[in-house]
Amino acid sequence: MLRSWKVPLRLTRCFATTAKWNQMTELSVTGSVAVIKLQNPPRNIMCQELRAGIVDSIKKANEISSVRSIVLHGDGEVLSGGADISELQTGRVHADPDLLEMAETIESSSKPVVAAIHGVAYGAGLLLALGSHYRLMDYKARVSFPEVHVGLIPASSASQRLSRVTNIATAVEMCSTGMPLSAKKALENGIVDKVVEGDVLAEAISFAESVEGEPIELRRVSKMKVDTDGYNPAFFEAACDKVSKRARGDITPMLNVKAIEAAELELVLALFPAEQSRALQYVYFSERKLLKWETPGGEVSYKNTTPKVVKEGAVIGGGTMGSGIAICFITNGIPVKLVEANQESLDKTLSGIKKIIQRNVDTGRISQVKADQHLSLLQGTLDYNDLKGSDVVIEAVYESMDLKKQIFERLDQVCKPEAILASNTSGLNIDELADMTSRPDKVVGTHFFSPAHIMKLLENVRGRQTSPETMATVMELGKNLQKISVLVGNCPHFVGNRMLEPYGLESCYLLEEGALPHEVDQVMEDLGFAMGIFKVADLAGNDVGYKSRKDFGFITSDGQQDRFRLGQRYCPISDYLVEKGRFGQKVGKGFYDYGKPGGRVPQPDPEVEQLIIEESKRAGIKRRRKPPQEILERCLYPLINEGFKILEEGIASREEDIDMIWLYGYGWPRHTGGPMHYARNSVGLGKIYKRLHYYQALHPTVPHWKPSKLLASEACKNEGVIYSLSNR
Repeated sequence: MLRSWKVPLRLTRCFATTAKWNQMTELSVTGSVAVIKLQNPPRNIMCQELRAGIVDSIKKANEISSVRSIVLHGDGEVLSGGADISELQTGRVHADPDLLEMAETIESSSKPVVAAIHGVAYGAGLLLALGSHYRLMDYKARVSFPEVHVGLIPASSASQRLSRVTNIATAVEMCSTGMPLSAKKALENGIVDKVVEGDVLAEAISFAESVEGEPIELRRVSKMKVDTDGYNPAFFEAACDKVSKRARGDITPMLNVKAIEAAELELVLALFPAEQSRALQYVYFSERKLLKWETPGGEVSYKNTTPKVVKEGAVIGGGTMGSGIAICFITNGIPVKLVEANQESLDKTLSGIKKIIQRNVDTGRISQVKADQHLSLLQGTLDYNDLKGSDVVIEAVYESMDLKKQIFERLDQVCKPEAILASNTSGLNIDELADMTSRPDKVVGTHFFSPAHIMKLLENVRGRQTSPETMATVMELGKNLQKISVLVGNCPHFVGNRMLEPYGLESCYLLEEGALPHEVDQVMEDLGFAMGIFKVADLAGNDVGYKSRKDFGFITSDGQQDRFRLGQRYCPISDYLVEKGRFGQKVGKGFYDYGKPGGRVPQPDPEVEQLIIEESKRAGIKRRRKPPQEILERCLYPLINEGFKILEEGIASREEDIDMIWLYGYGWPRHTGGPMHYARNSVGLGKIYKRLHYYQALHPTVPHWKPSKLLASEACKNEGVIYSLSNR
């Protein structure tokens, strides 16, 4: 019978520190195999204490005469989720022993080291495995180098080691995209030696015993040669071009390619302090901060509230939004009832949902069994009385306040008293809807983004009387639906769309004054947006915005020419395009020409350009060329200014909340951190404040140029800008 016992780590440092290392790793011996277990739950993040424990354990195992092989294994569900990102900010990432020393200590072991990979081995976890002489992997596990997502290169020899066990093309793809590899793919590409179905630790111990006495030198990854056949400078140039186009301004993927091609260390040192790297790390921490939500001032927060359990949901309206929301529920295991106005609409909606679920089966994302389970949670109905057992009901009909009020009044009558009534409105007054019910404390906005089953953002809107329990419940619901949930206050258009409005207005004003649609869009795309605002309008449908402007009273007749409406400057160019039938991609023509209905390739259209020039002339506006910097400032600075007004009014609690809304709802380029981070760290609040004053003087009738008081005070505090008394 094999004996099993634990060996205490050698006390080479002060007692308190050593005790903590003992908590991070456990060294036990089974027969001739030493098992080093990583113990930093839940994901065995590779902090300095864990690194030290691994190094000491490897050294100790090499000193035990009865030990002939070593296995590295993670306690819990994973080998390791990667490095401790917070150490980048504190500098502890370089503390002794750093990741490079850890990998070199493992590799230099005189006894074979086997990494038993289960769950995930990401970043530093995969580096640990590549430092080992052999790698076994559970068939469900994943490996990756995700450092690119936080603006980094897999450091400490990681990408260089990877390119020695697999082909360079795979190494380039893994490091430049951060995408995880399955066990099957990892085996096919030489990253692991064996895939295991069963107890990976038991298999690793058995495997370690089988290689005892085998030569180790050829198994040291750093000593292996890179297979460079076919990988010439042209290959790397093409790879850089490919990732640069995909990254849209984020330089990190391209630097990951160059790290494999050239000397890694110099690039790593150059990238660590880079602006983009700091922005991506800011995004990483901001995403996690969203879980610690709070209202402005912290009176209500995740700490002092308890959410209700949502066992059943309901959705009113089965259009694009309603269907997507229903899919969110059923694919996350929550039964949902979907209400439609008539049988024909209901049948169409249910058929559409089934097609989307089946498409996931056809593409291999889920099994047919799982698809059937999802669909079994969906029930269509025409009867509001079927919602008596629902815990949350989300209204998702089109943006008509009158219709929504009727629905809320009806829901209040049929739903159980404790049910939460939510609206998917993108900007209507939540308090008006709450006033239609006897439960205003249980009324809230849940603004999903289209398509709801794909877009990650959920903007939860607290009304004047929304209770802490209701806030907590919709925030927890968003988490359970795998959304990035942000809690905001109630105001016209909430946070994201409110900030979008001045961006849209200025884009149109620029057309009147001398720019063309493709010139405005190009500046935004050069910054990193996937699409400029006019391409987005064509994609969404220009007629949608036209209807909204008509509902709000900006348009009272076709061909309306007045350029000052409802107290503000107005540009009618978009209206004229719609009145000419240029609705966008769906008809093949909008701000751009798409060649055919449903076309996807935009081309500048001389007809549109001529219409714009004629409208400028009719308005008496002398056109002049707009330089890219002016386009950038006029599109983004009022958007940022509106963000500070939103904070000032207590609509949003934190700058991070606003940034996450724009990253996940509007495609703001991730490598700049979001509009608020970009303003503070890339442009500078002082410059923005001065330029707001400059444009306010040029356009005194445009209210969004008036600087936010909060922005003014922050600019003064941070950069010594004079705070104009006119803004007090």
